[in-house]
Amino acid sequence: MTDAVEGPVRVTGAEAKRVKREALGIADRHERHGRASGPMQPRIRGCDTRQRAYRFRFYPSPEQAQQLEQTFGACRWVYNQGLALRSEAWKSHRVSLGFAETCRALTGWRRAEATSWLQAISSTVLQQALRHLDGAFQRFFRKTAKYPSFKRKRTRQDSATYVRTGFRWLEDPERPGTGLVTLAKQTAPLDVRWSRALPAGVVPVRLSVTRDRAGRYFLSMLVEERITPLPAAFAPGSRAPKAVGLDLGLAALVTLDDGRKLEHPRLLKKYAKQLADLQRQLHRKEKSSKNRGRVRQRIAQLYALISDVRRDMLDQFTTRLVRENHVLVVEKLPISNLMRPAVGKGRRRKAKLNQAIRDAAWGELLRQLRYKCEWYGRTLVVVDRFFPSTRRCSACLVKGPRLDVSVREWTCRECGVVHDRDVNAAVNLRDEGMRLYWLAAAALPPGRTPPSVIKASELKQYAPVA
Repeated sequence: MTDAVEGPVRVTGAEAKRVKREALGIADRHERHGRASGPMQPRIRGCDTRQRAYRFRFYPSPEQAQQLEQTFGACRWVYNQGLALRSEAWKSHRVSLGFAETCRALTGWRRAEATSWLQAISSTVLQQALRHLDGAFQRFFRKTAKYPSFKRKRTRQDSATYVRTGFRWLEDPERPGTGLVTLAKQTAPLDVRWSRALPAGVVPVRLSVTRDRAGRYFLSMLVEERITPLPAAFAPGSRAPKAVGLDLGLAALVTLDDGRKLEHPRLLKKYAKQLADLQRQLHRKEKSSKNRGRVRQRIAQLYALISDVRRDMLDQFTTRLVRENHVLVVEKLPISNLMRPAVGKGRRRKAKLNQAIRDAAWGELLRQLRYKCEWYGRTLVVVDRFFPSTRRCSACLVKGPRLDVSVREWTCRECGVVHDRDVNAAVNLRDEGMRLYWLAAAALPPGRTPPSVIKASELKQYAPVA
């Protein structure tokens, strides 16, 4: 009796090569003669350097805009074609394809007469589209993302990535950190608005050209630079690190333990009337007409304004927090659970709550705090979400009953102190965060500083070995 084989059987070896060559049209790997082959040497980065992206807006000429339009379309086509090829290979033949196989397929597409228009686009840019596809599959295999989906035109921003061999960089000697950027297949440099300078003498590692739905062009330049940590911030009158507790909410976007609050701008509510008027105009326009396209453009521009205002506000706020404090304490928020779909009874109220959470951009705020703490030598402590920060009295540490969301102030039954709901939560988070900070610091060897992020759920790794 033979054991039943569960699940699909992967085809490997000579049979896989035959399937790739005959059924999928992927050429065999070309063996170079005349020299010994060896593994690729990775690019070595300095131990004290970090990768940092600088984003600038640029204004392409009509010829450059047309060439970029072709590049965006080719990258989207290659991504979708590679996704279809990998999906069909596994579904029909149980053959697994990787980045190398899709690159060889790209060579065949460029040589085919029907798709010879791909030759007008830099091959390195198209290979980067396939590398992004491979990264999407890797995230799917690690179960951190869903299965990759096809890219559709005009549903997201267009982008193209240029590696070091796909652009020319000429630094201006009179204005170090600025210069001329010329993309592959283009003869004239881009008209970049240098809002700030790059580190002098540093050559960008990679460029990303994007066009958002509002029609604006942006150039993201990835460089490697040394970021100097900020000097340590101590509490007044002591050598203890200065800490701040942050309570994220909707009544106030962020409440600090000293009572200061960052008010919720409610940008979606502020521009709700304009958005509604534009959506009505869009509904009345004939499909595929130029007037409909103009209204869609105005809607995209308004959403771009909202996004820019929100991002700039959060960037200034998080930078100020990181400069003033050494330890920043936040609570772990299950944002995906809070944003569950609004169904059943009370769905309208839940839909408005979801919109308010989306407008608050908690995820973006936490993302900025995380990387800025890593850059500037600060520590972000993430307290467990089940910690009773709201209903525990910060004066006597007695845990009270559960509080409804509408209750903004409450009085402790033990000590009689009147608490502001958000301020009390921020104080409790600060105290709990410092307890976790000293617990992690005590478990480290002498001379080692605590990591940039300390999570309550991962504190077991800092526990001393018996």
